[in-house]
Amino acid sequence: MSKVYVLHENSEWTVHLTKKLAELGVPYEEWHLDEGTLDLSIEPPEGIFFSRMSASSHTRDHRFAAEFSGQVLAWLEGHGRRVINGTNALKLEVSKVLQYLELNKYGVKTPKTIAAVGKQNILKAAEAFEGQSFITKHNRAGKGLGVQLFHSIEALKAYVEGPTFEEPVDGITLIQKYIQSPESYITRCEFVGGSFVYAVRVDTSEGFELCPADACQIGDLFCPVGEKVEEKPKFQIIEGFEDEILEKYKKVLAGNKIQVAGIEFIKNAEGEIFTYDINTNTNYNPDAEAKAGKYGMFEVALLLKKTLEEKYVTNSNGLI
Repeated sequence: MSKVYVLHENSEWTVHLTKKLAELGVPYEEWHLDEGTLDLSIEPPEGIFFSRMSASSHTRDHRFAAEFSGQVLAWLEGHGRRVINGTNALKLEVSKVLQYLELNKYGVKTPKTIAAVGKQNILKAAEAFEGQSFITKHNRAGKGLGVQLFHSIEALKAYVEGPTFEEPVDGITLIQKYIQSPESYITRCEFVGGSFVYAVRVDTSEGFELCPADACQIGDLFCPVGEKVEEKPKFQIIEGFEDEILEKYKKVLAGNKIQVAGIEFIKNAEGEIFTYDINTNTNYNPDAEAKAGKYGMFEVALLLKKTLEEKYVTNSNGLI
């Protein structure tokens, strides 16, 4: 019997989806791709394949999970299997450079960014931001990897040449203009099946790149999911969010054959939107969702159920 195959490397981020699939009665199987084998002489099984491969997989000792997943996805697509968030999605997931190029292609403004390889080139690139605040981040990131705020090149030099410097897994460090939000928050727009689901406001007053997943550590900052007492929730779903940026985001996702994603932006003091991240392995904050009565992973499960049913029609004689 055909089923949904969930490709991933982190069970903690996948259990929420498999629970929803089970609730909906959708047959599924997990492919944990932190390692394995791929026999190119055989065909893949029939079914719907959904990739949740993460750019931060190497931080969980799954150094080559993304690379291996790329080959598996190419094998599936080469045999004509229906893949949700396939090779195009993975390419963007592991490269912010590619993300920014695609966003710009569709008229989406991104912060001024320079990619650099080598410590001296990082310092040289920072000269373009002389007199401005800027941040560094990893090109292949996730979990806020390498995100640091600097107000001077001297401070950057001390970091780059010091013991706390984080070497990016792909060797590429991004130096990016710091966009300051007057109210210290960013907005994350969630899409499933190419359609807008909701926008969530994320408080950044305590740091950068806070993740909505159930377990997420960024330096000394704990991602506060499931806390019972909190005066100001870190994550709040925005009721009735509307903005013309959503249509541009839809075009970016459609152009790259991405069905499930979270896209993050920040507004400066003048109200200009700067988009800085496309996350194709999107997670959802359960507290914020419960309060709003909207559930991203349920929408994903519904998408997979619908896609499976559309491709494999069942009648009294079985699959046709």
